[in-house]
Amino acid sequence: MLYGRCKNVCANRLLFLRIALIVIGLTFIFGIYLLGIVWPTGWTWGHGHSHYLLMIIGVYATLGVFLLIASRDPYAYKSIIWFTVWSSVVHGAIMTAQAFNDAAERGHLIADVPALFLVAIVLAVLMPRTAP
Repeated sequence: MLYGRCKNVCANRLLFLRIALIVIGLTFIFGIYLLGIVWPTGWTWGHGHSHYLLMIIGVYATLGVFLLIASRDPYAYKSIIWFTVWSSVVHGAIMTAQAFNDAAERGHLIADVPALFLVAIVLAVLMPRTAP
């Protein structure tokens, strides 16, 4: 009985992980650019034209493609998933410090900063710790 229940819970967790990887991957590919257009004070850093924006969109779009690939078999791609978790934490922590130090960037504390921490939490909670 316990094994059957664990099997169902693990299957559901894997399904939710796969869905999360698809949603996050598509957001990284398409959403960051769109959010930067719709809400620049929360999703783009600096003012006016920025080479940084295109660079970060390129990096995150590439990561998004790999998260879509990982959604097919998350355990086989666990290193890219854990990279996404930890790089999101580090990136979010750095951006938090920068937003507190620069009043013009405080809008990020209610936009891309919490989004990065949310990505890290969702993937860390759903990622299996052992092989299926």
